[in-house]
Amino acid sequence: MIRAVICDDEKAALIIIRHFIDMENLPIEIVGTAENGRDALKLIQTEKPDLVFLDIQMPYITGLEVLGQIKDSKVIIITAYDSFSHAQQALRLGASDIIAKPIDMEQLRNAIIRAIGWEFTENDLTNQVIAWLHLHYMEQIRLNQLSEMMFCSPSHLAHTFKKYTGCTLLNYVHKLRITESIRMLKNGESVKEAALRVGYQNLNHYYKYFKEFTGKTPAQYGRGGSNLRDEE
Repeated sequence: MIRAVICDDEKAALIIIRHFIDMENLPIEIVGTAENGRDALKLIQTEKPDLVFLDIQMPYITGLEVLGQIKDSKVIIITAYDSFSHAQQALRLGASDIIAKPIDMEQLRNAIIRAIGWEFTENDLTNQVIAWLHLHYMEQIRLNQLSEMMFCSPSHLAHTFKKYTGCTLLNYVHKLRITESIRMLKNGESVKEAALRVGYQNLNHYYKYFKEFTGKTPAQYGRGGSNLRDEE
């Protein structure tokens, strides 16, 4: 799991980045946020995150001043200032990428990939599997076929994946599917539509895993927030 912090004095930026990470089902955990440069520096020094989303213009200390004191984290600069000199300075100080406000989802996606790629664990095999699953989770996943693609035995793949992620490959797939289905339900899709689109041909299985991972039923999940359509 990639540990990340968001340092920006605009709440809209915090919301957009969190939403994007949830929407894309990225294994990135936001371990803290800061709304000024002074707090940002303290947060980064305390949490030692793998990834930092950092605004340039913040109270007390600028993002560039904070960037100059960051050692072991990948940094994506977010700025409303279209300044070549700022960009040059940020890159000289070690920024992985720079994106402009208002934040564009495609730009954000590309910046994250350039900054961390799919290196979510310390194991290359596990990283390759995670990358593949995030693109194909809605398909029928067979351990034998996946292990053939990765040029290893099924038992080695299963053992290595669990060792570096803390969960079985099958549970990881279910978590991806349920998380994506929640987004669909919130967007107004029916339970049946969401289940089918994320890869569940059997609604009973969908309900089972939804309850297991969220503690609620699909309909209960949207109460008070989203108006879910009835199953068709």
